[in-house]
Amino acid sequence: MIEVVTPGLQTTVQDYPGRIGYLDRGFYPAGPMDNLAFRVANALVGNASSAAGLEITLGRAGFRFTRAATIAVTGATADITLDDEPVPQNTLLEVPEGGLLRIGPANDTGFRLYLAVRGGIDTPVVLGSRATYTMGQIGGVDGRALRKGDVLPLGQLIDPDGPTVVDIEALPSYDHDWVLDVVPGPHSSPDYLAEADLAVLFGRSWPVDRNSNRTGIRLEPQRLEWARRDGGIAGGHPSNILDMGYPLGGINLNGDTPVILAPDGPTSGGFVVVAVVCQASMWKLGQLRPGADRVTLRPISIDEALELSARQNDLFQISDERSKA
Repeated sequence: MIEVVTPGLQTTVQDYPGRIGYLDRGFYPAGPMDNLAFRVANALVGNASSAAGLEITLGRAGFRFTRAATIAVTGATADITLDDEPVPQNTLLEVPEGGLLRIGPANDTGFRLYLAVRGGIDTPVVLGSRATYTMGQIGGVDGRALRKGDVLPLGQLIDPDGPTVVDIEALPSYDHDWVLDVVPGPHSSPDYLAEADLAVLFGRSWPVDRNSNRTGIRLEPQRLEWARRDGGIAGGHPSNILDMGYPLGGINLNGDTPVILAPDGPTSGGFVVVAVVCQASMWKLGQLRPGADRVTLRPISIDEALELSARQNDLFQISDERSKA
């Protein structure tokens, strides 16, 4: 068991890839904002990528282990102690029975940390996933962020080969300036945006607005020219369309404000989607620091996006295949 001593700003149980297959029922998948750091943590302790772990926003969290456990902490850097002794990130840690793990505030760059425990966190499966979806109040612990005194059950792992060796040197570093690979469309056509708007969309460095969270990453508003006067049959502003389904990672133009739809986002709405963040860049959404970081949107083709995702997923195939054996 893990007892929550200090929950931090927002700590939730998540798994990867989250609750897949329910967009038509109004459920975005949830899951980790930074799925790369999450999967690395699971690989380090020998779990499959799908094992449930903790997402810790900005650190400042503490956990007591009622039994010995093997853990790893990844993501944004922070000062971490185990029974008041400093311990490193991105490596295996052995926690004794009764051990107290404390995670300090996240340092200058990055925004979220991830804690994996060998065997995973064994909260109930809801619609095929343990991921906490706060908008729908399902998954994790009562569909909410963790509170002081919550107790999390741990699972058992049958793992004859031990943890995966992770090349820590190959992991990306965090900065205040980010590049997101995106696939343009479906509404980046001349029917909606002027040519000058596309130059702004893909040529500007966008400040990340302070009002960003697991629902969406808001970027600083920028007045656009638009290729039409209004929303046509949808009325009002030219960003308006008749309600349609939203893809995960879709970039809405809500008026003149770009909003990147994150794992807890809405499944449909009435704003144009001018691009979609490719799967291999989605992890970066979890480390964008509101009010401090900037984002550049780099357009790529669907084939390029698929290649980037395949290369990233290859890093975790050994861990997943062994854990299913």
